[in-house]
Amino acid sequence: MKFELRMALRYLKAKRKQAFISVISMISTGGVALGVMALIIVISVMAGFENHLRTKILGINAHILLRSYDGPFDDIERMEKELMDISVPRRGFAGLLDRLLPGRKASDRVTAVTPVVYVQALLSSGRAVTGVMLRGIDTATISKVVTIGHVVSGKGLSALKETGGSRYPPILIGKEVAKSLGVAVGQSIQVVLPSGTITPMGMMPKIRTYRVAGINTTGMYEYDASLAFISIKNAQKLVGIGNRVHALEIKVSNIYATDRLSRAIQEKLGFPYWTIDWQRMSRNLFSALELEKLAMFIILTLIVLVAAFNIISTLIMQVMEKNQDIAILKALGATDGQILRIFMLNGLLIGLFGTSVGTVGGIVICELLKKYKFIKIPQEVYYTDSLPILLKGSDVTIIAVSAVLICFLATIYPSKQAAKISPSEALRTG
Repeated sequence: MKFELRMALRYLKAKRKQAFISVISMISTGGVALGVMALIIVISVMAGFENHLRTKILGINAHILLRSYDGPFDDIERMEKELMDISVPRRGFAGLLDRLLPGRKASDRVTAVTPVVYVQALLSSGRAVTGVMLRGIDTATISKVVTIGHVVSGKGLSALKETGGSRYPPILIGKEVAKSLGVAVGQSIQVVLPSGTITPMGMMPKIRTYRVAGINTTGMYEYDASLAFISIKNAQKLVGIGNRVHALEIKVSNIYATDRLSRAIQEKLGFPYWTIDWQRMSRNLFSALELEKLAMFIILTLIVLVAAFNIISTLIMQVMEKNQDIAILKALGATDGQILRIFMLNGLLIGLFGTSVGTVGGIVICELLKKYKFIKIPQEVYYTDSLPILLKGSDVTIIAVSAVLICFLATIYPSKQAAKISPSEALRTG
């Protein structure tokens, strides 16, 4: 290949009278670089948004939710021990290493469990009313499974542990709930349960007064406007279910193994227990994000395709201009295969150089965006104030390989035409 490569490099450096061909080669290289750079930046931004949204959702929601068809259930300690023993073999490269290396016994497993009581309720401040999902949480274990948000004012989880100092039990509400009710830390609100007690006057709602001990935010409007937290003991007392709970929230070591772990949990516990994982709960949202990411990849690949057509036109013009050179090379003993490889290498070098420049440029711009965050976006819409960037090596590799492959395919037709040139005809017409 030394002869073919040397000739390909020589043809890239057009003489003064063929400067136009050299300009087109530079345009082709720039088009490939621009397409690759745009692909890397856009795919990294979209991957960043997906990762940011996943982090937000999994911050407030558990990886797996365990419930019962029979409603509230007890015997929590026994179930927690059984859940902590559940594991499944890892998949992919890590799973292959586990099978090949005897000393490795790693697996995807359950890492933490916390009991929860769910209550659909109305909160009333006397001035306004709003509906919320009231979650009764175990303050000792909840932080091992989920993050309930950042404290805006007052206290966080520690407030729910307080038992004395006030005649009203504490409640932690979201920032948007506090705005809707017009309340601040220290004020009291009423929790209204539609399913109350039956009296001679009919069904009467159950009303309890709570003290706002803290206001928190998850960074997502939907959660801040619909969630409130109380201690699990107060929730059990409010609903009247004794020591039973509505669900167990489960955290696992690998968020992408929740489907297999869910099946393992159901197989071990059996009926009437059932599970649902975060992927099924948010399937529509993440499926839409994946589809949008694929669509953007296809659309931006058109930029690389346009550059590939420029490579075709460049090579065709080079073949037309190098007719006599090709004839002389064949007369000196060059084979059709060598001529074919010369022009294929010529186009491939353009693609490789453009892809390299675009890859480096895309990575540099992504790193700058990640570090300096100089592009600001509305936080109330996107849940972040700057473009989230997640630069994956797999994405960069797929983009670079795809670009080089497209450029290589673009060299086939003009290279075949060059190999078909007859030395006698080319020399006679020249």
